[in-house]
Amino acid sequence: MEYEINCSACGKSSPSLFNFKCPSCDQPLDVKLNFDFKAEKIKVKNYTVWRYAIFFPYVREKEIITLGEGWTPLVRFSDNTYFKLENLNSTGSFKDRGSTVLVSALHKLVKKTGGYISEDSSGNAGASIAAYAARAGLKAKIHVPENISGPKFSQIQFYGAEVAKVSGSRSRVAEEAQKIESGKFYVGHILHPLFRDGIRSLAYEITEQLDWNALERIYLPVSAGTLLLGVIDGFKHLVKSNVIEVMPKIVACQTIQVSPLYHRFKNLSYTPPERITSIADALVSVNPPLLNLMVKRLREANGDAVTVKEDEIFNAFIELARKGFFVEPSSAVAYAAYKNQLKNKEASKNDKTVIILTGTGLKTMSKPS
Repeated sequence: MEYEINCSACGKSSPSLFNFKCPSCDQPLDVKLNFDFKAEKIKVKNYTVWRYAIFFPYVREKEIITLGEGWTPLVRFSDNTYFKLENLNSTGSFKDRGSTVLVSALHKLVKKTGGYISEDSSGNAGASIAAYAARAGLKAKIHVPENISGPKFSQIQFYGAEVAKVSGSRSRVAEEAQKIESGKFYVGHILHPLFRDGIRSLAYEITEQLDWNALERIYLPVSAGTLLLGVIDGFKHLVKSNVIEVMPKIVACQTIQVSPLYHRFKNLSYTPPERITSIADALVSVNPPLLNLMVKRLREANGDAVTVKEDEIFNAFIELARKGFFVEPSSAVAYAAYKNQLKNKEASKNDKTVIILTGTGLKTMSKPS
């Protein structure tokens, strides 16, 4: 078999592409490839995620649903520091990498039953799934928190998806989306292994854009963990395939308010705030269901976790904008963390470093002063 979908905890295989957790123990599922990455298998004239189509063997090529996502610019910011502009994906965030893979794999199966897909999201993933569902001609219902950012809420609606606002915690939003209903297929981006697997393409792309040279450090914001886990999987595949010799140092960046990964990783206790007031409004998962898996994989990868303060996020957001990079404040968390580590001499300007800018500033509620 070219690939397997197995439980990340008990190892049992999962027979259905629709499963979003292990049928035996309810733990998260993983996609495992049983073949190496080979650069000669890349579709060199295809400048989308599907440049790497052969490395997503559960998707039939004639069933691919694409909006031109992927192959985003890798821009040199200073001598050894690069920004990966994921804000320039089709719906304005890195989530399109997961959506194109997930929807491509499942849309025909959903259509055969006359069903619809259900998702829960704080905004960006909901907009992304809604867009790819629209492209595929699928009905979608997106469950969102009551306090969703206005621009993201409008974006989801414009794609034609049904939107349900849910009061209470982020976990309550997920519970509503997962409720069993006739014709409903839950494809939640946090739990569904195919969505997370689509993010793997980001590691391939960064490495190819660096002419297959390894980098030393990579900074990315973390909330639910799909970006972190997908990037780790991608780089692990490249190391296993002897494309690069070692993993980059992956630095998971969180806000002080929403930092369950940081606290668990550092073996510290964490008390979530009663109300999240951070300007990084895409980073809201105080109790992410993939937390144990994130800690395990980040430790295995010899990565690190850091937090940044609100004023540091805001200052990084403004600095990026003043230099031409208009991203949402949640993206600026990674740049703020990088600046802190430089200042504290935990990182060096000599290290080849990539900072992932995850979402467009056009989605932010912040106003210029």
